[in-house]
Amino acid sequence: METHFITITLHECSARYGLSEADVREFVDLGLLDESTTPGAIQGEADHVARLARLHHDLGMSKEAIDIIVAMRRRLVALQEALAQQTARTTQLERFLRGSGPVIDTDL
Repeated sequence: METHFITITLHECSARYGLSEADVREFVDLGLLDESTTPGAIQGEADHVARLARLHHDLGMSKEAIDIIVAMRRRLVALQEALAQQTARTTQLERFLRGSGPVIDTDL
């Protein structure tokens, strides 16, 4: 899955995602969005900005609730990555024990 990072002004963000400039500034203050080096702009994943807008507008969630949801999602993604790594290591060990494959160093 390809990640698309964008740099977008507050005005463009308002037009594209329906977030007011005040909402965007609050998301930045909460650490949910990153300020760009360009004045009056943010940067981040396009999907992430769309997800924040959807949670805020479509589901009517407060910014504090969105902060909790984003933190839980980040933790879930980290756990999924760790599980994938451990699954690969287990598969590698099983192949080695059966004598059907080399051991590859997978230090991450």
